[in-house]
Amino acid sequence: MIFLRFAVYRFMTMLLTLLVVSVLVFFIINLPPGDFLSNQIAELRATGQAEGVAKAEFLRTEYALDRPLWEQYLIWVGFAPGPNGFSGLIQGDFGWSFEFDNPVADIVGDALWLTVLINLSAVLFVYLVALPLGVLAAARSQSWVDYTTAFVGYLGLATPNFLLALILFYYGQKYIGLPIGGLMDPAFEGEPMTFAKAKSIAIHLIVPTFVIGTAGAAAMMQRLRANMLDELSKPYVETAVAKGLSPTRMLSKYPLRMAFNPFVADIGNLLPAMVSGSVLVSVVMSLPTIGPDLLAALKSQDQFLAGFILMFVAFLTLIGTMVSDMLLVLLDPRIRYGARE
Repeated sequence: MIFLRFAVYRFMTMLLTLLVVSVLVFFIINLPPGDFLSNQIAELRATGQAEGVAKAEFLRTEYALDRPLWEQYLIWVGFAPGPNGFSGLIQGDFGWSFEFDNPVADIVGDALWLTVLINLSAVLFVYLVALPLGVLAAARSQSWVDYTTAFVGYLGLATPNFLLALILFYYGQKYIGLPIGGLMDPAFEGEPMTFAKAKSIAIHLIVPTFVIGTAGAAAMMQRLRANMLDELSKPYVETAVAKGLSPTRMLSKYPLRMAFNPFVADIGNLLPAMVSGSVLVSVVMSLPTIGPDLLAALKSQDQFLAGFILMFVAFLTLIGTMVSDMLLVLLDPRIRYGARE
């Protein structure tokens, strides 16, 4: 019951935070002077294209861009009726992309689930690599194991993602035959999901997952090692050893559990960091994610497309934070006690 109450409280907090983020996203996007249509209208008038000016002005009226900024926000979210009634984010209408001349939902439709797929695989890679290596480095502190993992970690942090992508592309294709670019064979694009298509996606995910997840795994491995070393120096560890507890059981029962808290808390930051950090990688590797679309939308001031993608990243952040909070409550009795109060 206490956990359920805490979960409901966190969910309501998440909704309120998402509302505040939507306000910030909308007004920050509109801080630069002008927008896509006003810039287009100025160019068309300079070249004397009256027909194009009329179409652009119609679109400004159709999407309420001629109204005050606060009213545009309420219409965009769906709190107030626009020219077509209540039709905003909460009604499932993500707006129109003026840059690509298509509904935002059509542009980001496939890119959304592919973005989630890539970043979830990268997060899984981070945890599968960082957890064992971080624990091993702490358990074998100041040994060749510790020095080797530290070298690998620093190398992962120092190597730019886009450079690592180019290196893996070249050597992966030359020696292993890994595919270059994209997330599936072109023959499967637009086709329903089959075993062959899933296999193609899995093979194409190898390089992006490694490239996007390397820096995160290296940073988390070093953090876990530091936390483990701090816990191993505490008196309760000496007491456990004195009682005859085996090293493996001692590590997993006490220090790892305490050192694991920041590890779990990082879930909230890891997902959006992967999405934002993969923008350049997506461009270099020709990945059909929302990264290149966000870059194009921000450059052209395509506010509906940019606003939706930023809200999607914010939603991922809040979902990740909520999941990490739930796991921390289950993991640490001290947090459960705090939640009870």
